[in-house]
Amino acid sequence: MKMKYIAAAAIMATAVSTQSAMAKDNSDFNYVVDRFADIEVLRYKVPDFEKLTPRQKALIYYLTEAAITGRDILWDQNGKYNLPIRQLIENVYTNYSGNKESRQYKALEKYLKQIWFGNGIHHHYSMDKFVPEFDETFLRYEVSKLPADKQPAELDMLCKVIFDPAVLAKRVNQAEGEDLIVTSANNLYEGVTQKQVEDYYNARKDTTVVNPISYGLNTRVAMIDGKVTEQPYRIGGMYSDAIERIVANLKKAREYAENDKQAGVIDKLIEFYTTGDLATFDDYSIQWVEDTDSQVDFINGFIESYGDPLGMTGAWESIVNFKNVEASHRTEALSSNAKWFEDHSPVDPRFRKEEVKGVTAKVITAAILAGDAYPATPIGINLPNANWIRAAHGSKSVTLENITQAYDEASHGSGFNEEFVIDEPTRKLLDDYLFITDNLHTDLHECLGHGSGRLLPGVDPDALKAHGSTLEETRADLFALYYLADPKLLELGLLDNPDAYKAEYYKYILNGMMTQLMRIEPGKDVEEAHMRNRKLIAEWAYEHGRKDNVIEMVDINGKTFIKINDYKRLRELFGELLGEIQRIKSEGDYEAGRDLVEKYAVKVDQKLHKEVLDRYAHLSIAPYKGFVNPVYTPVFDADGNITDVTIDYTETYIPQMLRYSRDYSPLTK
Repeated sequence: MKMKYIAAAAIMATAVSTQSAMAKDNSDFNYVVDRFADIEVLRYKVPDFEKLTPRQKALIYYLTEAAITGRDILWDQNGKYNLPIRQLIENVYTNYSGNKESRQYKALEKYLKQIWFGNGIHHHYSMDKFVPEFDETFLRYEVSKLPADKQPAELDMLCKVIFDPAVLAKRVNQAEGEDLIVTSANNLYEGVTQKQVEDYYNARKDTTVVNPISYGLNTRVAMIDGKVTEQPYRIGGMYSDAIERIVANLKKAREYAENDKQAGVIDKLIEFYTTGDLATFDDYSIQWVEDTDSQVDFINGFIESYGDPLGMTGAWESIVNFKNVEASHRTEALSSNAKWFEDHSPVDPRFRKEEVKGVTAKVITAAILAGDAYPATPIGINLPNANWIRAAHGSKSVTLENITQAYDEASHGSGFNEEFVIDEPTRKLLDDYLFITDNLHTDLHECLGHGSGRLLPGVDPDALKAHGSTLEETRADLFALYYLADPKLLELGLLDNPDAYKAEYYKYILNGMMTQLMRIEPGKDVEEAHMRNRKLIAEWAYEHGRKDNVIEMVDINGKTFIKINDYKRLRELFGELLGEIQRIKSEGDYEAGRDLVEKYAVKVDQKLHKEVLDRYAHLSIAPYKGFVNPVYTPVFDADGNITDVTIDYTETYIPQMLRYSRDYSPLTK
């Protein structure tokens, strides 16, 4: 299974208000852009962009152009009808001439905002299809008024997909015992069953090789002429028009590379996009991870596999960033001590790495978010995903601190603390230490957690199958939680109070057992991998700590609160579970992993769920948050050379999405 990098456990999903000693005065910056359905759209600042050199700014500009250009790829990966539906709804919206205060129009606008945010017709987190609140009759009437060239020939099919709840109901299905490919609505497979795909790749894999390629990472698998066939994403293959434009901008970016090593990284990525060769992608990943001197950095490609129920095909994404030198002292302190953390890990020594190579970590400033990282975005990245590359060449780990800062600033005054945190001393603990411990949790999760441990010889990286994503995020979170309470962090100067870790422990258990349930519809199970991960850890610790009364669920005036009685023992429990999860990972023990997930991570206490939803209803908190990007404009001299790049934060959600569809849609005609 591929490593995952979204540190969702550290995202401020609970919207806890915090104070940061590092935070600058942002009182004049309006973070909140829009609010609709269960979504709040924010802005993020790009601090110190103006301090970059003109050459670095030009590099960032062309890398951002390459990033935004790939948008349509993700939309099509997420569902075969997503692009024509987006085009249809946008055309109706922009050509509408009726009463814009009417219920039907408002519902159309809400639906359009939702599919923009989800990069398709399914919710980005729950994977359920959006339910439109406008009528099919209304939509068909408005389509009839459009110019002939804007009326889709497949309108009947598009209406069926939009309005029939049984058609393509869930983008990624993870239900145990079902055919996960046949029952998933994504566009990564066509005409094949789960067994056919697994048999196909099992026949291709050789678990004896030390450097296996990441099969399926950049392909769609279809049944063609009775044969299981891979359709690669590359120039001349699938998504060629978009990839050609990405490559054109990468070539322009290369002219402004900071050094030869960075230029070589870009060259190798272009070669991968041209050939689709996964061995070339591995070469690119090695060169990328070994480029530690460049201040500007980026990811661009088919990376993470949450959108694939089998955890193989990478969703297209890009993030462009530059190093936050001051804040990176924190992550550098962790990465330089990676061997110490590995050696002291509470797992069987058989599953520890004997050598820890090339672990680099930094805090970055995100300059653009794109593809699967937009509008909802990770707050931490740890790449590459291939286990053998990480073991032989190391990994890069980053924390996006301008994104965590935006979450923090936007969450102030939500009323969450008063509603869900048990008492004033605990609220003060969160106010004083949650921001720094949350960031440290992300640092530890990405920098050390994902890079820790090893597979035993001959173990298939995909052995944990559909549960691999959940168990990998569980492993990384447990590593971070365990070490967050270690005196080593005080020794390194990363914390100044031995009790600071308790803020993150409390938030984590509260979120895992209770407050993340605000994201689940009544009667439904937990399905998303990160939510399952958090629930697994919290519920396992609660059950296994009952004998010692480690965690209590107490009733105060008819409301349920979390009370942690023994933080020291809770840390020990995290260590015990980490040992078992690492064993499962190292040995490829699918059955044990499945049993843990199904027992602790899936089922919801319906009474508690209703209580959480009722209590949230009184708060003005959106369960999900995402971002609009800043707008970069190049300044040219008389010879056509970029002399500067300006940055603007004033573009709002609807104008940005319509502009992206107008100017960055190479896959729509």
